[in-house]
Amino acid sequence: MSGAVWRASRAAVKRRRVQTVVIGLVVFCSTATVLLALAVISAARAPFDDAFEAERGSHVSALFDPVKASAEQLAATAHRPGVEAAAGPFDQAVVTIPEDWVGHAPGPLTLVGRLDPAAAPVDRVEVLAGRWATAPGEVVIDTPGGGSAKYLGTAITTSTGLKLTIVGFATDMSQSSGGWVTPEQAAALHPTGRQMLYRFTDVGTEQQLTASFANTTEGLPKDAVENGQSYLVLKQAFSAGADAYLPLMTVFGVLGLVVAALIVGNVVSGAVISGYRHIGVLKSIGFTPRQVVTVYLTMVSVPAVIGTVLGTAAGWAASYPILQTAFTGIAIGTAVIEPAGWLPAATLIGVPLLVALAALVPASRAHRLSAAQAISAGSAPRTGRGLKVQRWLSGTRLPRAVSLGLGQPFARPARTALTMAAIALGVVTVTVTTGLTSTLAASMSASDRYTHIDVQTSAFSENKIAPRLTQGQTEAMLHATRGADQVSVRGLVRVGILGQPQLVFANFYGGDAMVDHARLNVVEGRPATGPGEAEAGPAFLDQHGLKLGDKVTLVLDGRQTTVTLVGMEIQGNANAITSNAATRARLTPDPHVVEYDVRLAPGTDAEAYRKAVTDADPSLSASVATTGGEGSVIAIKTFSTTFSVLLSVVAALGVFNTLLLTIRERRRDLGMLKSIGMTPRQVVAMTITSVAWQGVVSGIVGIPLGILVHRLIVEHVRIIAFTDSMIDVWGAPLLAALALAGVAIAVLGALVPARSAARLPIAEVLHNE
Repeated sequence: MSGAVWRASRAAVKRRRVQTVVIGLVVFCSTATVLLALAVISAARAPFDDAFEAERGSHVSALFDPVKASAEQLAATAHRPGVEAAAGPFDQAVVTIPEDWVGHAPGPLTLVGRLDPAAAPVDRVEVLAGRWATAPGEVVIDTPGGGSAKYLGTAITTSTGLKLTIVGFATDMSQSSGGWVTPEQAAALHPTGRQMLYRFTDVGTEQQLTASFANTTEGLPKDAVENGQSYLVLKQAFSAGADAYLPLMTVFGVLGLVVAALIVGNVVSGAVISGYRHIGVLKSIGFTPRQVVTVYLTMVSVPAVIGTVLGTAAGWAASYPILQTAFTGIAIGTAVIEPAGWLPAATLIGVPLLVALAALVPASRAHRLSAAQAISAGSAPRTGRGLKVQRWLSGTRLPRAVSLGLGQPFARPARTALTMAAIALGVVTVTVTTGLTSTLAASMSASDRYTHIDVQTSAFSENKIAPRLTQGQTEAMLHATRGADQVSVRGLVRVGILGQPQLVFANFYGGDAMVDHARLNVVEGRPATGPGEAEAGPAFLDQHGLKLGDKVTLVLDGRQTTVTLVGMEIQGNANAITSNAATRARLTPDPHVVEYDVRLAPGTDAEAYRKAVTDADPSLSASVATTGGEGSVIAIKTFSTTFSVLLSVVAALGVFNTLLLTIRERRRDLGMLKSIGMTPRQVVAMTITSVAWQGVVSGIVGIPLGILVHRLIVEHVRIIAFTDSMIDVWGAPLLAALALAGVAIAVLGALVPARSAARLPIAEVLHNE
């Protein structure tokens, strides 16, 4: 009998081509959305854990003062209770590279002396190109991307005149150093610290890790520990970019699945109700109740499987660029950033199973009906359960087409509820996307209404032109050129943070206002305008395990200065901080100027000013400043808008399907109405009215839910710190526009079925009945 079941199912698929296409499209959109969400979730955790364990990464990378703790004392800590394994002590020195080198800006470079770590008990650094340093004068550079083989053999010269030849590029998940040399070379560099790398038995939480490290270093001389870098901070830094997208992706993934389940249930329910006579015929020719249910489940499973396969392929292809965006600027080490291999299997199995479960409940109706009941129900005219409502509406002054349309959904309350739920979720999606777009637009708004000129120096230009003017002369020229109102200066240099091997970029602002139009707004705390103060974005604070009020020691050119983090910027590079010229002067007399910001007086000819600057010094590149969004902001807006369109289309398809089923059921009623004078235009009005009020109610429900979801998302997007004014974007005009979203989704889905109903030929309908 299995062949008969398949033939009956295939016939049902052909008979309901439109519903089949609707199910396929809904499942396609939902599968692609879910796979993308799962790809980001899996990539935020698994790659780091896998690579970290493969390298035997360090749970704590500790730096000790060599004056206060001897190498023997540090080596003894490797045998303390709770220590699973340890490596070191290794001499650590900081050298300064005064000029650009191998794609790096001038600045300090942290070097650690180690033998080949391939078989080390902790932190097995992986060489990506070249080989390990085996002789004095050789260096291996930490480069997560692997570096370029063409730079092997390049010599870099320190500020003391020492030449080091690059023999390899390597990376490690522990981020234990900026580069490695032989132990003998490190000892000759007059090391300022000793490094120990530990793996502990209890590392589940930060508290356990802190306790384990404290127990290990107990008994060492006071203040011997200079810094202890936790792997949990590195793990958080690794996933910081992906975590920013998780709330967004998860919300849309869940919405997609729920909408798909609602629409599939709606389709099967309508198919069963409108196919009572067909069910009765199947049972009368020998189909068992279970086989009848199988026919309906197979009917939806065929397009569901096709939609799942296509959606999985589309989601898999889209996951690569999305993950690339999510991990841009993140130190990924040896971690392989790609969607987990089990994701296609999960969606290919899970989504069709969810569809089958959503279809099982309405399909079970066919199981309970006897053949006689089914045929009788299929032949009898349907008065519906909304007759009382329709009679009451007919007594009002509403046009007859409108009153009939308003009462029509009450005949099938369950189907109406499913349709309204799908529309409400569509409204939620539109609300969330609108809120995100408004919030991001507010976060990127210009700080003033003045015209600004960006003047770039040749510091990082590939085709350098020798400057005519010194830094002081350039600043004076910019002030003296007609139209200048204020001139701000930005210096940029890579600095070290004491106790952390990786360098960061430091922006030092000076000039008239110590701020330019492009400097990010401080949303918590205050701007870093005083000496010894700094500010940073949320990503920097997360990746370095810092908070406002913490102090860090900056290192440059052999000098050190301690700064206090006094402000959180709205956004910012995860590897950059912001301070001022007074702080920079404590580290280096060279201002390292890379950019001037000129605020023009009102009415100034910007093009004339720009030309005057380049004429004065051709090495300067002047342009009218434009406001633009960060890549992550643009990505979030793109993702949310794309998913909003997809889920809104899905919701509209749900309305489309519902009306097709309704029209199929009410062909006889429509024929009678047209025979007594209802015009095609009135049929369209009646059909659209039947869903328009559902759109209104769905909007009333969906808008508050969307506002709540929007707040949850923006409060957990840690790459941007939004203020309350940026989150509360819901003005009266915006809410009024959103109130129409439900109606728009409903009407969009109703247009084609309404026109179809209007074109039903009277004679054919009544003849068939």
